[in-house]
Amino acid sequence: MDWKLFLSAFGTLFLAELGDKTQLACVLMAARTEKPWAVFFGASLALVLVSFLGVMFAQLICNYVPQNLIKKVAAVGFVVMGGLIWFDKL
Repeated sequence: MDWKLFLSAFGTLFLAELGDKTQLACVLMAARTEKPWAVFFGASLALVLVSFLGVMFAQLICNYVPQNLIKKVAAVGFVVMGGLIWFDKL
């Protein structure tokens, strides 16, 4: 296993998910239902499945689209989302 890549992926996702909508939704759901373990296991499974789908989709796309183009499209997507957030459209 490539531990450097593993730790990089873990650290990036861990920091990106702190305080985001998903974490706040989990906090609210656990507080409302008073069943934190059910929320934890459901949320964990959902995150694992979404990550799996993302990795599989990326592997498929990378066979047909150059990585440089993928980076540019992602960058444009983030700029567009940032603009929509800036102007309260999202």
